[in-house]
Amino acid sequence: MIKTTAGKSAELQDRIYGTDAVLDAHVVAGQYDIIAEAEGDEVYTVIDTVATEIHDLTGIVDTRTYVCLEEE
Repeated sequence: MIKTTAGKSAELQDRIYGTDAVLDAHVVAGQYDIIAEAEGDEVYTVIDTVATEIHDLTGIVDTRTYVCLEEE
């Protein structure tokens, strides 16, 4: 879940979707502005992607990462 500065959600959605490990990204209404789904072989891979590639983008205000523990 990603909170952006006003007016930046659509631009950041495209940049986030192009990030390694990100499978999908959607602009949403509510407390957060974008919900992104990421996948990795290890939890560290996803956390590293958020911390180094997404959170550092200009216009990102806050992120929340939730890890699914179930496998399909």
